Amino acid sequence: MSHYKTHRSHRLGWLRAAVLGANDGIVSTASLIIGVAAASASHHSIILAGVAGLVAGAMSMAAGEYVSVSSQLDTENADIKIEKKSLESDFEYEKKELANIYQTRGLEPDLAMQVAEKLMDYDALGAHVRDELGFSKRRSANPVQAAVFSAGAFVIGAAMPMLVTWLVSETQIIPFVAGASLLFLGTLGALAAYVGGASVIIGALRVTFWGALAMALTAIVGRVFGVVV
Repeated sequence: MSHYKTHRSHRLGWLRAAVLGANDGIVSTASLIIGVAAASASHHSIILAGVAGLVAGAMSMAAGEYVSVSSQLDTENADIKIEKKSLESDFEYEKKELANIYQTRGLEPDLAMQVAEKLMDYDALGAHVRDELGFSKRRSANPVQAAVFSAGAFVIGAAMPMLVTWLVSETQIIPFVAGASLLFLGTLGALAAYVGGASVIIGALRVTFWGALAMALTAIVGRVFGVVV
């Protein structure tokens, strides 16, 4: 009987960027639209504000993800350089250090040293990068991928409340955009949780709650400043 397991950890990079982008796209754009609508702006002004928010948000997400992930990658590369120099200056010490790591994971001292010797004979730097620093090539950061996924997901997410705004009349914008956006957020949270192997209900409730809070606060601000102005 075959035994097959499907792990989801390899999805963490693109899944995080995509979910974050789509979630921000829905929440920020819907909140902006609702806030402007609550200030009694015209239908044209509301759509214009939404489009501006979509473009600015997508670029912000792309730049933010690229810079963030690039910084992470720079830190990893710096640590790898340090490890490479340590191997060149004191190979035996690094071998003992690796053996000690394996001992803490349950191996007997002699066996831990044998494993360290074998792995370092095969790929000394790779062994230390993986087992001492905890870096994995499979899960290595990719700035461009993160930026593209995040920006693309933001545009898709922002397009949802924008489409609703375009289709309904000026007086219907707030209830329709709020309701549709909460539905979109719940679906997104459930889908992300399913792909990641987590609780679908918790995933849906989590993003829906924060989205509802953001839209409610923005509506209050729009109403107050709309009256003042």
